[in-house]
Amino acid sequence: MDLSGAQWRKSTRSGGNGGDCVEVADNLPGVVLVRDTKNRDGGTLTFAPTSWANFVSLARVIGSRP
Repeated sequence: MDLSGAQWRKSTRSGGNGGDCVEVADNLPGVVLVRDTKNRDGGTLTFAPTSWANFVSLARVIGSRP
């Protein structure tokens, strides 16, 4: 898969301290890519857009619990 057109953005939950950060590219047709900011060459996870949307929705619900 050609990832050269991926436009990466850092998670809004990532802090500015260079800690646990992920980057997401959701501009390519039919895939959402996720990688570790600290190890950008270490591999990329690939998700179907609907699977990624479901994950994000669930993470928001869990993150909003007291």
